[in-house]
Amino acid sequence: MCISCTHTIHRHQHNFGWCRDYAPELTARPGDTILFQCLDSSGGLITADSTVDTIASFDFSKINPLTGPVYVEGAQPGDALKISFLKYHPSGKGWSGNIPGFGLLADQFKDPALYFWNYDTVSMKPCAYGSGGRVPLKAFAGTVGVAPSETGIHSVVPPRNVGGNIDIRDLTAGTTLYLPVEVEGALLSIGDTHAAQGDGEIAGSAIETQMDVEIKIELVKGAMLQAPRCTTPGPVTNHLDAAGYEITTGIGPDLMAGAREAVKRMIDLLATQHGLNPMDAYMLCSVCGDLRVSAVVNRPNWVVSFYFPRIVFS
Repeated sequence: MCISCTHTIHRHQHNFGWCRDYAPELTARPGDTILFQCLDSSGGLITADSTVDTIASFDFSKINPLTGPVYVEGAQPGDALKISFLKYHPSGKGWSGNIPGFGLLADQFKDPALYFWNYDTVSMKPCAYGSGGRVPLKAFAGTVGVAPSETGIHSVVPPRNVGGNIDIRDLTAGTTLYLPVEVEGALLSIGDTHAAQGDGEIAGSAIETQMDVEIKIELVKGAMLQAPRCTTPGPVTNHLDAAGYEITTGIGPDLMAGAREAVKRMIDLLATQHGLNPMDAYMLCSVCGDLRVSAVVNRPNWVVSFYFPRIVFS
């Protein structure tokens, strides 16, 4: 709960897509602070009683519910909406899963899987994964965006130049995000809150968890921004760096193929080193491992690397 926030927008005030014609749930002014009460990416469909059958029947038209939209007074096409993330209020419970047909290695991991997490909302200490792993946490919102100028209702799944499901795991407290405004009032929405995620979110899920998000909104007039950009207040991986990394690579002329190879080799390495079954290793990589493009100039082959933080098993 945010006592000092100018506005609160509640969990039931949500949509399942982007649309310039959605009626705003509230109107705010530049300089206002807003508490967004966000559902998890399943919209509450996954509960403590859920099984893999719930994952197997996942309805993609109901994922990533967006709390909003918020009409920002004075926002006009060509401006940028400046969003400062002030604080996250985690719920303490989350889930990760493998959704058939979704994820970087969907052709390799065809069966549904579901894992439940419990974490301390005050200390945000590393969260247990099975009997041996502990994943460092870093709360952020995976979906933050404004309405596109195109008419109609647009899916929340793909990211867009106006933001949306961008899954930038560094949108944590202290970070500032700038989004291009394409419609009057901007129509800001937020959802898909996570307790942790690796860069790439390779299995299609992070630690999906319900959270409340405190932000401050401002306007940059006439910014003519073409795509989202953000500024972090400091280092972004110091919660993961202490014990170093295991790194695997994929090398070849196709970056996507390289990404797949790098991840598959890390899954094999985790199975060998820690006795994880492939599905558990795949989901773990999704919540704390990072895909990186290491080289794109040495034609005809590019290098993609996958970094797994050793602190998880230290």
